[in-house]
Amino acid sequence: MVCLDDMRSQIRFLPLKKLNQDKLPADLTASFGTRVRHLVQEQLKLKPHPIALGEWGLVFASGLVMGIIPAPVEAWWLAWIALVPLWITVKRTQGNIWRAMRLGFIWGLGYQGIALSWLTGLHPMTWMGLSWWTSITIAVVCWLFVTVYGALIATLWAGWMAWVTIQLPIYSRILAGTAAWTGLEWLWTQSPLWWTPISYTQSPANLVILHLGRLSGPTVIVAALVMVNGCFAESWSTLRHRWRYRSIAIALFITLHLLGWVLYAQPLTADQDTALTIGIVQGNIPTRIKLFKQGLALGKKNYESAYRQLADQGVDAVLTPEGAFPFLWQDQPPLAAAIQEKQVVVWLGSFMPENHRITQSLITVLPDGSVFSRYNKIKLVPLGEYIPFEPLLGQLFGRLTPVSAQMNLGNPNQQFLTPWGPAIAGICFDSVFPQLFQMQAARGGEFILTASNNDPYNTRMMAQHHAHDVMRAIETDRWVARSTNTGYSGVINPHGETLWRSAPQTFVFHAATVYRRQTQTLYVQWGNWFLPSLIGLSLIAGVPSFIQTRK
Repeated sequence: MVCLDDMRSQIRFLPLKKLNQDKLPADLTASFGTRVRHLVQEQLKLKPHPIALGEWGLVFASGLVMGIIPAPVEAWWLAWIALVPLWITVKRTQGNIWRAMRLGFIWGLGYQGIALSWLTGLHPMTWMGLSWWTSITIAVVCWLFVTVYGALIATLWAGWMAWVTIQLPIYSRILAGTAAWTGLEWLWTQSPLWWTPISYTQSPANLVILHLGRLSGPTVIVAALVMVNGCFAESWSTLRHRWRYRSIAIALFITLHLLGWVLYAQPLTADQDTALTIGIVQGNIPTRIKLFKQGLALGKKNYESAYRQLADQGVDAVLTPEGAFPFLWQDQPPLAAAIQEKQVVVWLGSFMPENHRITQSLITVLPDGSVFSRYNKIKLVPLGEYIPFEPLLGQLFGRLTPVSAQMNLGNPNQQFLTPWGPAIAGICFDSVFPQLFQMQAARGGEFILTASNNDPYNTRMMAQHHAHDVMRAIETDRWVARSTNTGYSGVINPHGETLWRSAPQTFVFHAATVYRRQTQTLYVQWGNWFLPSLIGLSLIAGVPSFIQTRK
């Protein structure tokens, strides 16, 4: 009789795909039939491949690389392969969901942690009366919280890939993986806290691929990145069709860039009847002194001086940063005397009263000093400018803001009117949420005005914020004038080309001509139509195979 260990040894070396009872050794007796079938079933079960320490390190390192890529580094080409190690190692877990999620979390920590490292610039906050240790603790906790929050995207994606797609055909797995990542990023844009879509790794350096945003917003760019990464990953882990999927990845990369180039090559019309000369002011008033006597005096001096000189240059209007005048609006606007004298429209960043609270606002002030229109910031910074779920968390958290009153969030359905027609407005954090700009463009917005603070953060944050505005310009096919407190202020044309960008941490003002446009990109007309289409296609391709594997 053959012992059980011998049986196990013989079964192990039989081809698993062809294994059946007819091919079992002839000397196995019927009394061992039940045990043999049990052993065969064990061998046929998918077993997770052990993930070596070096592979965990590779996944983390690839996340770090993706986090280093965004502006100002602008190594955009690396984003087309930076997801490959995660994709491969998740597949090697052979359906072990928790192991896959840990891999995704490790990748996400690397990406989000490096990309958002500028958040530690909150420290020092000793000017708010905090101790040095309290200040650094708050800065580190904020950075860690936002890092973990963003890392959940890769975590959930990896779990989904292990649970649903591990036994799907390769093409279905690539589609499902692409749809899942784009869907998760879209879900995060609906939340109050977001900054790091993988699409912004391409901005502002790869303007060609960014033009795909005109089709259906950044979702198209995210899908392109994930799909190319997926094809490269699958080509690495399959033997029979390695060059097939590698060739598909290369062909996709080239084809998508050619499509983007076709959109990029469209000429810009510059009708002088639509020209608007805007004076942009960068006040450079650090937050640590902004609310005190010294800062208030410096702000009045810088903004009034810049307004007068820009008016003398013949500008049509002057744009100031977010919170340029950090006090509650009174009966008459700041710079009232200068406005009455120079008779030039000004967009002032200030705080407005509303229902016993305040709003962070951009206000159109006419030459006679009257308020023509007002835009209220929609995406306030959680805990910094307002407390989410205030009835529940209001007593638990103190605010990290010097503003003494709780802020109201702006209405997403606002329309910002100017004496020259409707504009598209955004205040600081708004720039990260493309749907806010798409909706305003669909309502007739003809040019973009953004006002931001950007202090106390470093130039890495400034460059990334500028990169977001570059994407919004391309998606909506609009000119952008952006004014910040400490940098970077700038002018961007509808092709995403930066025509002027200020030096950081300097007081500067600049006159630039933008052009009002009424064009409607597919994204402006139809919104994010690509995402439901992609999800539907992935379901059509994957559901039958998924059901079959579960029988």
